Amino acid sequence: AQAVERLKHFVGRNAFDIDGLGDKQVDAFYRDGMIMNAADIFTLREQDQRSLKRLKDREGWGTTSAAKLFDAIDERRSIDLYRFIFGLGIRHVGEQTAKDLARSYGSIEEFTDGMEKIAAGDEEAFADLLNIDGIGATVAAALKEFFAEERNLEVYKALLRQVTPIAPQAADTSSPVAGKTVVFTGSLEQMTRDESKAMAERLGAKVAGSVSKKTDLLVAGPGAGSKLKKAQELGVEIMDEEAWLKLTH
Repeated sequence: AQAVERLKHFVGRNAFDIDGLGDKQVDAFYRDGMIMNAADIFTLREQDQRSLKRLKDREGWGTTSAAKLFDAIDERRSIDLYRFIFGLGIRHVGEQTAKDLARSYGSIEEFTDGMEKIAAGDEEAFADLLNIDGIGATVAAALKEFFAEERNLEVYKALLRQVTPIAPQAADTSSPVAGKTVVFTGSLEQMTRDESKAMAERLGAKVAGSVSKKTDLLVAGPGAGSKLKKAQELGVEIMDEEAWLKLTH
């Protein structure tokens, strides 16, 4: 039952969104041993060509509907990185978290490398994950657990042989904050925290949730507390919202 639910999540609207592959079809294909995991979906056309019982001859299918399904699957061989991550069905990784991960790692290669290191117990890689704004201990632990499971990793790698995740839209690399790690703290008065975060990422900056030796810039509004203190201790550049808006506009 869990495997089937995972497959239904994978083909769902906010993940791979494969037209013609709904709950009913997933149930039937799983029952008949045609798709046992997500990677199998992308081998359906190939399986069908080798099979004695073609999909077009099955009940409820015909030549047109079978061809349409195979084409719809092929259309998803290139997919946004965040949809790919969300489609994996990792516990606690919702759509927004998948977007945060995709933006922070920037490419499937970096994401895979980071996750493999985390699964192997690399403390620095785990700390980097925790430092992504929006990623808490629960999500980090769930990611570690998922990638430490050999079966999950096998399916993940099989999937990557079939699918090419597309890196998020390249940010503006000519901005003065491109490539810098920024932390926001205190209350911002002219923009919401989410607006500031989105703008920083558009300009090529990475937004972290806490101050560390990798932080380049702290934007501190009224009421800034421990993050401001830590930034001062580490000698991180500090500015107020006014100066931040001047720098980025």
